[in-house]
Amino acid sequence: MEAIFGFLIALVVGMTGAGGGTLTVPALVLACGVPTAEAVAASLAFSTVVKLLAAPVYVLRRQFCAGTLARLLAGGVPGVLAGSLLLSRLNTRGAESVAAAIVGGAIAVFAVASLWRLRRPLLTRRAERSRWLPCVALPIGLEVGFSSAGAGALGGVALLSLTPLHATAIVGTDLLFGLGLSAAGSGLHLAMGTINGNVVARLLAGGVAGALAGPWLGARIPARAMRAALSGVLCVVGAQLFWRGFADLIHR
Repeated sequence: MEAIFGFLIALVVGMTGAGGGTLTVPALVLACGVPTAEAVAASLAFSTVVKLLAAPVYVLRRQFCAGTLARLLAGGVPGVLAGSLLLSRLNTRGAESVAAAIVGGAIAVFAVASLWRLRRPLLTRRAERSRWLPCVALPIGLEVGFSSAGAGALGGVALLSLTPLHATAIVGTDLLFGLGLSAAGSGLHLAMGTINGNVVARLLAGGVAGALAGPWLGARIPARAMRAALSGVLCVVGAQLFWRGFADLIHR
């Protein structure tokens, strides 16, 4: 089951550049019964490999801004490390339900943010305000460390709002930012021994093929339509995960 999800999620990431962590956690929790904290750790490791396969295309084409990426990582990496440590310390009663509710709510919010992002290219491009990116990236990294979600949606919104970068540079910079966050978070989880290697291996069994096929298929399907459909699905899935955690807390 995890291999099928890995293929489909990596295919979506390869086609649209988004949805890695946001899709993986609900799939593992709701369909495979994996605990939320364990699903987040596995999602970070899986996203690292998938984005690592896609990143060279943007680097070789120079479709990213190194200075902007450095500012994002300056705030995002400390945030993701703090979020990962916070998640690993949730060992009190009801922590699993709390984590599920927070992660589900975050996914639903980020899906809405992704829908909002789709209309941003139609608006007038903003002036250069990239000095604020480290401050904005810190809470984004914190949320990614805690839920594995948000780097693609909120990172893209930040770049659209605070920089005058071209759309292709925004996609590449955002993808590399997500790669940096997931690599930092999964590295910390690996050091703490909280990554389930079997779950990650099963995800990658299908994910590698999906990551390679995604860019090829993405060139034939409008990415904008795919992102809109993906965001709509994530709104529902995130709300379902939130309600599951919230309902468990109520019935305790």
